[in-house]
Amino acid sequence: MDQIPRVVASQQIYKGRIFRVRVDTIDDGGRERKLEIVEHPGSFAIAALTADERLVLVGQYRHAAGQMLWEIPAGTAEPGEACEDGARRELREETGYTAGRLEPICTAYPTPGYSSERVHVYLAEDLRSGNAEPEEDESIEVREVTLQEASSMQAGGLIVDMKTILALLWLKGRRHK
Repeated sequence: MDQIPRVVASQQIYKGRIFRVRVDTIDDGGRERKLEIVEHPGSFAIAALTADERLVLVGQYRHAAGQMLWEIPAGTAEPGEACEDGARRELREETGYTAGRLEPICTAYPTPGYSSERVHVYLAEDLRSGNAEPEEDESIEVREVTLQEASSMQAGGLIVDMKTILALLWLKGRRHK
């Protein structure tokens, strides 16, 4: 691709609590197209490992998926929030854990075809337990599993969340170095 398409027009068509939707008209080398874009503030995901190498998972009902999913703790960025601060906040809110050490794993676009969301994935270690503070609309179950159990859950279709699968792949690669 030699040239980035030029935005001819942009119109916001929805503004919600978490994200906005806009329709961009782009000129792609003389051909105009309309694209629907979800503007998302970004999010954080945390692969939290206990001292005995157990992965902290949260289970919660995800309406868009129509089922309860097992995931690593994660959440949406607050306005102006630094990535590491957001990761620490989400870990504490969803699980009660605080991390003595937080290491960035990667930043990824989960759905770049239509969303601006970037997920910042972290490894959290040296965990200290505390009381979870889930948001009012969250009902979360916290579980600690071995990496082998998490891999089996993923292979068996119990872990289908992309950020969690990404973290599991990274953790497996780290083990085999």
